[in-house]
Amino acid sequence: MEISKTLLLVISLVAATYFLQAKAAGVYCSNPYTRCYRKYIRCPDECPSKTVMNSKNKVCYADCDRPTCKSQCRMRKPNCNRPGSACYDPRFIGGDGIVFYFHGKSNEEFSLVSDSDLQINGRFIGHRPAGRARDFTWIQALGFLFNSHKFSLEAAKTAEWDNEIDHLKFTFDGEDLSVPEETLSTWYSPNKDIKIERVTTRNSVIVTVKDKAEIMINVVPVTKEDDRIHSYKVPSDDCFAHLEVQFRFFNLSPNVDGILGRTYKPDFQNPAKPGVAMPVVGGEDSFKTSSLLSNDCKTCIFSESQAEIESVKSEIEYATLDCTRGASSGYGIVCRK
Repeated sequence: MEISKTLLLVISLVAATYFLQAKAAGVYCSNPYTRCYRKYIRCPDECPSKTVMNSKNKVCYADCDRPTCKSQCRMRKPNCNRPGSACYDPRFIGGDGIVFYFHGKSNEEFSLVSDSDLQINGRFIGHRPAGRARDFTWIQALGFLFNSHKFSLEAAKTAEWDNEIDHLKFTFDGEDLSVPEETLSTWYSPNKDIKIERVTTRNSVIVTVKDKAEIMINVVPVTKEDDRIHSYKVPSDDCFAHLEVQFRFFNLSPNVDGILGRTYKPDFQNPAKPGVAMPVVGGEDSFKTSSLLSNDCKTCIFSESQAEIESVKSEIEYATLDCTRGASSGYGIVCRK
């Protein structure tokens, strides 16, 4: 009788182990510029899915650029206290981990990241209450130049915030585009090099620029509590809906520039003063662009010719897709026989 119980227990444990292994998904690292290229990383049992959140609102995530090549559970929304973030009015955390503020000016655009084959700009909104020397500002929109394409997303202006309304607007090559208001609904550019995925039905997305960047984005208002604490004196006709953003970059060149991009340079010396409660960094004239989708700032290094080369590469890769491995790791390309 005891032997039967022991045998039954062993069988149950083995079955449970196989069930957990089958239940947990994994991540295939398809980016050739990452350290874990061509490796399959299994998800933790506590968050076995890359898309379905667990009880703590976390999903499986694998950073294919870390030497350990291990997965972890994480939120699918921007973390404003981690490197690569741009939140609040606006507070940045650089690739070097240093916190700094860049205020810019209301209703103007600035280069956030400028590399030879990628340009990301931000439009700042805000106002200047009477008696203040500068504008209060927030990032309202992002503009991308990549592979000869132009893509933008913005937080639509609204007087009062309503969680039941989606405040995100998107354009691709000058045309408005729509992403269905459903959790995990996805849009892809024609060559599958830009991907938009809704994290929730409204106001939260992840944008992926293939082999270059992943951007987690929330739209939020300036709340009455924010207004009270910081004395923004927000007008009654605008709650300054804006973006909370966290960037992850791949394969940036050593010459990358921009308000945030330059902090990823290997030899960058951050001018933010250590030990200061609000370290402000200037340089508006160096980063100002003429529009959200322009690359004409003094420090911009984005090259149209390089973008055209990358575009051709992308088209060739898409046309000669290797279907022997099944799905193409998150870019929406599924091979069928």
